[in-house]
Amino acid sequence: MQRTFSGLIFIGIIIGSILWHPYAFGVTFLTATLLGLYEFYKLIHKPGIIDTDIRVGVLGGLILFVSSFFHAYHEASSLIFIVYGLFVLGVFLAELFRKKENPINNWAYFFLGQVYVALPFSLLNYIIFIAGFQPWLLLALFITLWVNDTGAYLTGMTLGKHKMFERVSPKKTWEGFAGGAVFALISGYVLSLIVPEDISRWQWLVFSELVVVFGTLGDLCESLIKRTLNIKDAGNIIPGHGGILDRFDSMILAAPVALIFLKLVLSTI
Repeated sequence: MQRTFSGLIFIGIIIGSILWHPYAFGVTFLTATLLGLYEFYKLIHKPGIIDTDIRVGVLGGLILFVSSFFHAYHEASSLIFIVYGLFVLGVFLAELFRKKENPINNWAYFFLGQVYVALPFSLLNYIIFIAGFQPWLLLALFITLWVNDTGAYLTGMTLGKHKMFERVSPKKTWEGFAGGAVFALISGYVLSLIVPEDISRWQWLVFSELVVVFGTLGDLCESLIKRTLNIKDAGNIIPGHGGILDRFDSMILAAPVALIFLKLVLSTI
């Protein structure tokens, strides 16, 4: 009951913020970005080995997301990214003065957090503002991810026999992957009927399968991180579901691919 209740609240917040107003989306996903970065940098922090400053990493993600939001919303020019560039340069040079034992590790993990967490969340701005305010396009990404997860879980539980990456995620099976892909195709067909965008049916079907493939890879990558660190969940902010990274793991690789595909389809590059 706790898992179901918290899951429904989570989905309600995501859908509500996307459909309500651009700034509601911005505040909600900026919060998710900051929490995800906090989880990431806290997990990898190893005094004497990895001394990346959690506050600095989170601040970097804040600057990147806010810059991306206002640039995508056409409230600022691309010059706004100069602030983020200078910030990253400052983080790079700061290691000259911090006198930590492993500055290369600090550089590497700072940039990993920005690329792995802050960048995918920031790219969501360019999906929702791809041609004006397009909440249904971003919602389509999350709906497809959720349908895929549900279909993969149900099919894997009933028919799953052949493991995909047992070393990384022992419960994932090829049967579950195929089931999720079929469920996603159905959702793609439904989206082609209800989303008010000039995207053909076959393009929606391709979109849904791209999201399935890269969403699954995103899930596996986060599982690899957790298995490497020997932890079950990235956090505990969502009762019964773990942390922000546990809930958005599929989105991390699916978002960049979805953005590229939608830009090609809508000819906005």
